[in-house]
Amino acid sequence: MLRTLIRQVGQYRTASLLTPLFTALEVVMDVLIPYVTAWLIDRGINAGDMRNVYLYGIMMIGMAFLSLLFGILAGRYAAYASSGFACNLRDAMYRNIQTFAFSNIDRFSTSGLVTRMTTDVSNLQNAFQQILRVSVRAPFRLVLSVIMCLVINPGMSLIFLVALVVLAMALGCIVSRVGRLFGQVFQQYDVLNNSVQENISAIRLIKAFVREDYEVLKFSKAAQGLYRLFVRAEANMALMSPVMNMVVYGCIIALSWFGAHFVVGGSLTMGELTSLFTYVMSILMSLMMLSHIFVMLTMSEASGRRVAEVIDERPDIVNPPAAIARRPGGDVEFFRVDFSYHDGSGEYVLQDINFRVRAGETIGIIGGTGSGKSTLVSLIDRLYDVTQGGVLVGGRDVRTYDLKTLRDAVAVVLQQNVLFSGTILDNLRWGNPAATLEDCRRACRLACADEFIERMPEGYDTRIEQGGVNVSGGQRQRLCIARALLRNPSILILDDSTSACDTATDARIQKAFREEMPEVTKFIIAQRVSSVQECDRIMVMDHGRITGFDTHRRLLETNQLYREIFDIQTDDDGDFDNWEDWK
Repeated sequence: MLRTLIRQVGQYRTASLLTPLFTALEVVMDVLIPYVTAWLIDRGINAGDMRNVYLYGIMMIGMAFLSLLFGILAGRYAAYASSGFACNLRDAMYRNIQTFAFSNIDRFSTSGLVTRMTTDVSNLQNAFQQILRVSVRAPFRLVLSVIMCLVINPGMSLIFLVALVVLAMALGCIVSRVGRLFGQVFQQYDVLNNSVQENISAIRLIKAFVREDYEVLKFSKAAQGLYRLFVRAEANMALMSPVMNMVVYGCIIALSWFGAHFVVGGSLTMGELTSLFTYVMSILMSLMMLSHIFVMLTMSEASGRRVAEVIDERPDIVNPPAAIARRPGGDVEFFRVDFSYHDGSGEYVLQDINFRVRAGETIGIIGGTGSGKSTLVSLIDRLYDVTQGGVLVGGRDVRTYDLKTLRDAVAVVLQQNVLFSGTILDNLRWGNPAATLEDCRRACRLACADEFIERMPEGYDTRIEQGGVNVSGGQRQRLCIARALLRNPSILILDDSTSACDTATDARIQKAFREEMPEVTKFIIAQRVSSVQECDRIMVMDHGRITGFDTHRRLLETNQLYREIFDIQTDDDGDFDNWEDWK
């Protein structure tokens, strides 16, 4: 973990080294000032020598100025280094997430990734800044202050050593308890963020079902859990202050008592006693800072581990050696394919899948929920890799292609249609940045999206809000189909992508595909028989197996499951329009 995080310091190494250097110089000046103060009192004020008063006064002013200068430089470089470190962490995580296969993404929750990119990185940024400054300042000041005390009066220094042991033991107990609690805090953050994310993304459903009170209660439970953990952690941290005060006051009383005897006895001067008071406060404050650093490091350890998990996660699907960079054709073949989401579990989502599709064919895929339809097509462009068997595209195993080349040739419109903030034209060109306005118009015409775009006041310059909330589900689907068409694919996969369209619009889209894109291989997953019955062949899936693969008419004669689906949907109460009207 530590090695992974240190690598992200990157171009900010120089600032990271200069920060502790200037911090150390600042501490040296701070520690020397009380020592010079003792000279000023003993050799100047008490001796009645104004020359020494001026001399040591000027020295103290110079040291204070240098301390200020070094402190400013240390703070500036610390801010530069810690902010850059946080930026590199976020960039490294985000870049690595982009390389993840679906199987990698499945291992991290969305809310967990958001927490890591925000809260966890912020904790690491603060910890890094503390390490560069306070973790240098506190121990360095502690050591130098102890040395100066030994130089002034070794006997009196025993008071500090006893106080150090007592305070270190007390703070060690507190820090260990607080560290465990903060480890639980970050887990609770994930629960809280997950509740917020689900609530916002499903706000329309929540209002439709009048479940606001339930969601508020669920969020309150998560917030209360976080509250209780924070209260316990902060309550333990609050013990540091009274423990610190007790030790400080004890040291002051001891110093006053023994110091008075030493001063009267002539073995200690008033200036030296004054310096010892300053150093004892410096020593104890350094210990206090160290205790806070331990808490911060304990908190950041959990964050660092979570961030390093994302950065170190290796994608399950990578480019093979000597990857084929030639764009594949549209023929597809599956042979003896088995697939499991959890390799080695024996729970296969797909079993014994064998079929061949020629370039330009239109293949319909139908089956019940959970039958493996979406999983099957996700193997074509290597969103997942097969567990056993092989998938061929263009006559070659998909695992031999360059990933970008393969996925550029396979356009997918997923079940969850996603539009980004920006204009309609921006969203369309997201699929092909080089697309002209005429290309976009043609793709929208094929997807039957042109009819509603032209009715909008600003046409293709109409702004789409985040998530496409200002367009209907059917319009969102058609824009996503048009975006996929702009990639000029060899293979087009529509994963239940016209479910929100009426059957008339669905029929026009299918007709446009047949007439305008005869060379493109098309896989159309649908729940409605009307969406696939004009396909060249239809694949019927049930519990991860292909139970039928033939034309509509032949399946009606030979496949009981397909005939049952057809009969249900063509019944008077089913959802079916007369297909012949739209051919």
